[in-house]
Amino acid sequence: MNFDFSDDQRLLQDAVRTMLAETSTSQAVREVLEGRASHCAAAWRNLIEMGAAAAAVPEQYGGAGLGHQELCLVAEEAGRHLAAVPLSSSFYLAAEALLRAGSEAQKRHWLPKIASGEVVATAALGSRERYRAPAPLAFDGETLTGTSPALADGGIAGLAVLRVGGELVLADLAGAGVSREPVPTLDPTRPLAEIRFERAPAERLPTADAAAVAARVLDGAAVLLAFEQVGGAARILEQTRDYALERKAFGRQIGSFQALKHKMADIYAAIELARVHAYYGAWALSSDAPELPRAAAAARVAATRAYVVAAEEGIELHGGIGFTWEMDCHLHYRRARHLGQLIGSEHAWRARLADALIEEAA
Repeated sequence: MNFDFSDDQRLLQDAVRTMLAETSTSQAVREVLEGRASHCAAAWRNLIEMGAAAAAVPEQYGGAGLGHQELCLVAEEAGRHLAAVPLSSSFYLAAEALLRAGSEAQKRHWLPKIASGEVVATAALGSRERYRAPAPLAFDGETLTGTSPALADGGIAGLAVLRVGGELVLADLAGAGVSREPVPTLDPTRPLAEIRFERAPAERLPTADAAAVAARVLDGAAVLLAFEQVGGAARILEQTRDYALERKAFGRQIGSFQALKHKMADIYAAIELARVHAYYGAWALSSDAPELPRAAAAARVAATRAYVVAAEEGIELHGGIGFTWEMDCHLHYRRARHLGQLIGSEHAWRARLADALIEEAA
């Protein structure tokens, strides 16, 4: 298999990159980091208007009707530019869960609103962590009671898809009986919030196997987040390389020192390994291949490790200035750690990968 993206798909990626370079600037990201905005409105509006955010949503539901491969490239650029937008919560998780488990009426009502940006959606579909107890939520068929786990973009979301026991439940967060509590996070540009329900109206997503749907959505999200992580890691490596070519010590560019060359080569190797796994995951996701669980877990593990290594080494290779607030190194470190926990830790996905390999070998 020789997988690569088409020229048209690359044109979409270039358009998204150009747009985010103008709208998801360091200043715009820092406004969200410092609490002056809930998200980067200009970048989000443009992603919606371009149809890039809703690339994988079918046209009959208001999306672009392109596919998951295109969404992977959008995700890579979102990671590259540290886009402070509810892309993963709305489209990797909630919209995908609705597409796979919702009734036709639920899809026609909610998906166009998500695709147009009218509603921000979020989801909690369970965790890969084997030791983590289920969220204390109860659904009686009509109302929802209890507290959700920390939800990405829960503070601004108008819709939530929640796994409650053996069911998937759809909750309108604009209704009665809903309150929100922000949760402190290492990366405030991707805010979290717990949502409390007091007999809040909710409805069931009519799927026969909620666990299978949740697992499939999480596998898809793992591939998409891997592209975000690869994009972010590649960007911090570029910034580190540029700094190493400018900074001089002992009359030489620091990039000419062998120790720094070796470190940057190690970062590059980790990124390219993650990219290979992400590409394999993109193929499996777009073709709904049976290899998806294994491919998604491998992409998740490799990309999580690559982004963390790139962010940590990027700070160190910048020297003392890399630890300052003014440099953007800490923004990538925050994002790397956040993405590494968003749908379960690297360790949980390693266990998932091991399970998939053992099952395949049996």
